[in-house]
Amino acid sequence: MRRVMRGFSLSAIAALLLALLVSANSTPQRPEAALQPFAQHVRRVEAALESVGQPLPAAVHQAINDAIGDADEGAAASRLQRALDPFVLVIVEINAESRVKVTQGNAAPELVQGGTRAFLVKVINQAGVTSPLKVSSPNTGRVSKPSWGRSAEDPLSHEPPRELTMKDVRDRWAEITVYDKPPMASRLRGLPVEYAMLQIYSRDAGQRSAVLGFDVGQGTQDIGFRNEVEIVLRASPAHPVKLRVRDEHGRPTTASFLVRDDRQRVYPNRLKRLAPDLPFQDQVYRSDGDTIDLPGGRFTVTVSRGPEYIAESRVFTVEGPTEIAFDLRRWIDPASRGWYSGDHHVHAAGCSHYDNPTEGVEPRHMWPQVVGEALNIASVLTWGPCYYSQKRFFSGHDDPLSTPKQLLHYDLEISGFPSSHAGHLVLLGLTEQDYPGATRIEQWPTWTMPVLRWAAAQKAVTGFAHSGWGLEVASNDLPNYEMPAFDGIGANEFIVDVTRQGTVDFISAGDTPPVWELNIWYHVLNAGFRTRISGETDFPCITDERVGQGRSYVKMDGPLSYQGWVNAIRDGRTYVSDGRSHLMDFRVSDTASGGEVHLAQSGSVRASLVVAANLPADPDEQIRSRPPTEKPYWHLERARIGDTREVPLEIVVNGVPVARRTVVADGTLRDVTIDVPIEKSSWVAARILPSSHTNPVFVTVGDKHVRASRASAEWCLAAVNQCWTQKASKIAPGELDDARAAYEAARQTYRRIIGES
Repeated sequence: MRRVMRGFSLSAIAALLLALLVSANSTPQRPEAALQPFAQHVRRVEAALESVGQPLPAAVHQAINDAIGDADEGAAASRLQRALDPFVLVIVEINAESRVKVTQGNAAPELVQGGTRAFLVKVINQAGVTSPLKVSSPNTGRVSKPSWGRSAEDPLSHEPPRELTMKDVRDRWAEITVYDKPPMASRLRGLPVEYAMLQIYSRDAGQRSAVLGFDVGQGTQDIGFRNEVEIVLRASPAHPVKLRVRDEHGRPTTASFLVRDDRQRVYPNRLKRLAPDLPFQDQVYRSDGDTIDLPGGRFTVTVSRGPEYIAESRVFTVEGPTEIAFDLRRWIDPASRGWYSGDHHVHAAGCSHYDNPTEGVEPRHMWPQVVGEALNIASVLTWGPCYYSQKRFFSGHDDPLSTPKQLLHYDLEISGFPSSHAGHLVLLGLTEQDYPGATRIEQWPTWTMPVLRWAAAQKAVTGFAHSGWGLEVASNDLPNYEMPAFDGIGANEFIVDVTRQGTVDFISAGDTPPVWELNIWYHVLNAGFRTRISGETDFPCITDERVGQGRSYVKMDGPLSYQGWVNAIRDGRTYVSDGRSHLMDFRVSDTASGGEVHLAQSGSVRASLVVAANLPADPDEQIRSRPPTEKPYWHLERARIGDTREVPLEIVVNGVPVARRTVVADGTLRDVTIDVPIEKSSWVAARILPSSHTNPVFVTVGDKHVRASRASAEWCLAAVNQCWTQKASKIAPGELDDARAAYEAARQTYRRIIGES
């Protein structure tokens, strides 16, 4: 050693030792990681952290973008690791013999009392193992209320139950698990370098030590406890923040609260929420006097109550128990003019709600969502995956939580049933939820018309859900004459059912691309049928952001009632909206939407309405730059004219705009009157696309039926044939003859209409 060191200065030796020390303690790098799969993996890690409400800082996102653009793939892979390594709490090395060794990473070991934090685990995988990465700790156990979606009886550990000692209670202060929900994977990918996510919940405040052990299967632990690491973590104490929230009349109410710290982390953390806080939403709903527990620090809270209110953001500091008050402001109140909002497609189980079909939430957990978004009515639909569990909340009446101004009502979506391939059905106002003779879902009909007839016999109001699925077209024209595949679960068999009077009342709009939804509706209206549109969200399936993103506003002259609301949908006394624009009191020659005007001969009619829209002064490029096939499908921002605050109001006749007015989207209510020429029997509607659309007024000339377009009728006939090619093979043999006859009857109807057009 002395011979090796001879000739080196003390400073050179010190520098060498320092370099070795830094190398030993730095996060290991694996530049040999192939860039394409590794970069794609890093993107999923980014998305996962975003999805749990703990996004990476903007500077780190930029560093990742810059690294991926590096022409040197090895350098790019190393730069990606350097971007993520500061967030790594644990480094797991798997050697060529699949033995696991664990060391502590560079992430600050900081937690929050009563909350969960996410950390990264860096896995250096020399063996290319693809087993699940497992974590164990003597410090994890039954330390808190169960996580969201569990029943109160479920244990938080897999150990057999036993009586806990005081030492157990003291040592078991955490819940520590590997997060393996999408977009993260449940198994390692076998990459030379990859990242897993570790979630740690702390019951306590202050310093706590945790022993973390990792393995990738039995026998993979390295000898000498090297597969374990002891980490001292510090949990900041949580303080109750009381929220005072009052509506525009000064009355206590419920609102949406989105709370973030300076790192843009969401509170309460999404990883371990209990209902009614839902883990797939950034916001939570709180009533006046409720609390949110927050650690010390600076936060930004955004308070809103749906699109009819003005959102308010405020920065505040928490140093101990505190109180913060909000007085909400509306920019519009349609209910004061007799227009009541509702979302006819909401779920309390399914999609984002659960991992297990027997789980879901109760009416009391859905209620804050409805009140907090200022919906007058929410129709909560039981459907296939949760049918046997959730159907117990169906009564045929409003839920007892309902108030005179806001109603919660359970009904049914035919989704996950044998007929689903032909299009999902929404059934509103049912008195009975079980199909005659069926004790299991599998015994229900395999096509839509028998179900619609059964519902109609109960005087239910019926329609097709998420209409655009299966009706995708490339054109953005309305109407257009492309033939969709009719291979989806939207308004597919609608093209047949609409020809049988009294079978189907509406198609849904608001939650699929507008052209796909409206094109089929325009064609059947042009053929002379009078079905309506109704707004829906399909929460939390198509979107889990919030209920009421797609709404129907219905005109009611008397008190609010569920049956009155669904009857107004059936009768067309409604407009569909995202809540950011409004087309109230639409009339043609003093006849309201859904009604009929008679003209002895061609001439002119006067269309009138009260229009209002509200956009921020500055454009939101993230929304309006997206193609129309990306969410949000319906949003007023997409209607903005250039960089102005103006949007186009159009009067359409037989699906074609015949008049246009520019409306300033500043929240002001404006009376608009437009004279419209009518040459033949037609339908007339108003729209601000893609934000709002009225139901039509039908204008008959000389008592003739609407036969607006031979081309539309021919499109409908071809659509029946196309639909049959996709649905016939999925209809049960015992029902096939009836279905074949119904399709043929629809063809005959369209052939007759073609001859009359």
